Amino acid sequence: MMKLGIDRLLENPELRKPLWGRRIALLGHPASVTSRGQHSLDALMDLSELSIVAAFGPQHGMKGDKQDNMVETSDAVDPDYGIPVYSLYGEVRYPSQEMLDSFDVLLVDLQDIGTRIYTYVTTLGYLIDACSTSDKGLWVLDRPNPAGRPIEGSLLEPGWESFVGAGPILMRHGLTFGELAKWFVSDRGSQLDLHLVAMEGYRPSQPPGYGWPLGELAWINPSPNASSLNMARCFPGTVLLEGTTLSEGRGTTTALELAGAPDVDFERVLRRMLQSCPSWTQGALIRPCWFEPTFHKHAGRLCSGLQIHTDGSSYGHERFKPYRLISLLLKCLRLEYPDYPIWRHFHYEYEKDRLAIDLLSGGTFLREWVDDPEGQPGDLERRLETDEEHWAETTAPLKIYAQ
Repeated sequence: MMKLGIDRLLENPELRKPLWGRRIALLGHPASVTSRGQHSLDALMDLSELSIVAAFGPQHGMKGDKQDNMVETSDAVDPDYGIPVYSLYGEVRYPSQEMLDSFDVLLVDLQDIGTRIYTYVTTLGYLIDACSTSDKGLWVLDRPNPAGRPIEGSLLEPGWESFVGAGPILMRHGLTFGELAKWFVSDRGSQLDLHLVAMEGYRPSQPPGYGWPLGELAWINPSPNASSLNMARCFPGTVLLEGTTLSEGRGTTTALELAGAPDVDFERVLRRMLQSCPSWTQGALIRPCWFEPTFHKHAGRLCSGLQIHTDGSSYGHERFKPYRLISLLLKCLRLEYPDYPIWRHFHYEYEKDRLAIDLLSGGTFLREWVDDPEGQPGDLERRLETDEEHWAETTAPLKIYAQ
């Protein structure tokens, strides 16, 4: 059986010895639980030998109750333990000096889903920077990457950093949170007391979970709309829909597994996709569907759409390319409906002047490729292959788990 980083820390007194006598804070959320389902904060408190003095919550809060982007969480006091619970998605997103002064060592126990724009990645980068400059220790209690080892997409371009892009990371990065922390330290040249409590028995390329230990670990939403392994596999592509006028399925039970709109015939779009670049549609079942969001984009309107399924016999872990799939969807939508208003202009993750689609893709190239009537799949493929080869070479030395 695989052991999580938190489980190994709880089971092995020798691993905990460097924490004795130090003030400890925990960064967590609802999925920060042991393999038995106990929240990591409660489990650490039960040890009694450690001095847990504060907790931190990322976007959506420690309790995971905040549904959408830019819905902030306030600082609070834990009702059971009387310790401060600081929000890193409220008045601040970068930790204040008061927050940093509250602890000596920060334990990071966040479940990631393997995509650059997931804001927990940015929060990790901010904390690495802050702890490095404040002479604080940072320990990562490692967890699986449910998207597994495949990498895909583009690298964030210089100048396009934001809260959904903390650095030149590939969209589907293929690393665990602990490995990603090592990348941040290397990329920034940080002088940080980084300690990684690795998992035991983690095999990220092993079927049937390919990154997620099916049958061993319960799925707990790390954020409100991260409701399944299927969502985590689709997310490196479907997250692009946040920057469009298309529904990504928020307001349904399968958010970020769908694409749709009330004024588009998606069966027509799918036919165009299969004609234009069938290789980008492989590795999953793509099913025409209908849905009606109860809130968010197109709320209360019947939408034609497509749903992506990676939980059946058609799933091919190495062949499934969600970033290319959704890029192709947007391209074929543009070709079928040349005047359709694809790009959504709105205030996105504290950015007012730059388009959300550009923040998500890490530059303007994807939007320009979609809008260019002469742009071909091969043009985008060459760009993505270059970035993917660079990322693969850069991250190879950072991986600590057998393939």
